[in-house]
Amino acid sequence: MSDSERPSERLRQGSEPQWGRAVHHRFVDELISGEVADEVLAHYLVQDYQFVDAFTALLGAAVACADRPDSRRVLARQLGVVSGDENDYFDNAFDALGVPSAERTGPQRAAPTQAFIDLMDEVRRSQDYARILAVLTVAEWLYLDWARRADTLPERFEQRDWIVLHNNADFEQWVAWLRAEFDRLGEQGYPTAVVQAFNRAVELELQFFDAAYVTLAPSL
Repeated sequence: MSDSERPSERLRQGSEPQWGRAVHHRFVDELISGEVADEVLAHYLVQDYQFVDAFTALLGAAVACADRPDSRRVLARQLGVVSGDENDYFDNAFDALGVPSAERTGPQRAAPTQAFIDLMDEVRRSQDYARILAVLTVAEWLYLDWARRADTLPERFEQRDWIVLHNNADFEQWVAWLRAEFDRLGEQGYPTAVVQAFNRAVELELQFFDAAYVTLAPSL
């Protein structure tokens, strides 16, 4: 099967132009070039950090709902990655960018942040393995796609390491497995709910990048 014939690739193509707009977003351009403003990166990372709990729960649901023992083991191993290297990066980046402790864990959430958390919670509660994988696949594959654009890396670690976290051999292997697993579930076509979850996740990823440049109004 060629890549263009894969079920996951057909879904990705169907999500255009949003997928391409996210991968080639201004934020990605500025991050790769090292020109992203500190306040923009800090705002983006604080909002992204709010996904950790919901994403971990979603991975846990995938472990519980997987239809094969081998799949459970792969997904369970990935839980350790989320709570390991990526969490260490957030702590170090927040320190470097001067983000106060309270802002790291209890910020005002941007609308796309809350919407993505709601989507993850919704598909987790559905206990539908294919819907869960749809959202996981978008979240990881789209990030690999944009991170692969980096021919060179910025010098500052808080910029560089965010790219490296999403463009390395282990992450590529993880995304390749996710796609293959998602392809397996879509061999006979995906139910409408799965397609909708995939497309909604892509749209929210794009909105999330847009929101990095939006200053939130103080809460009343």
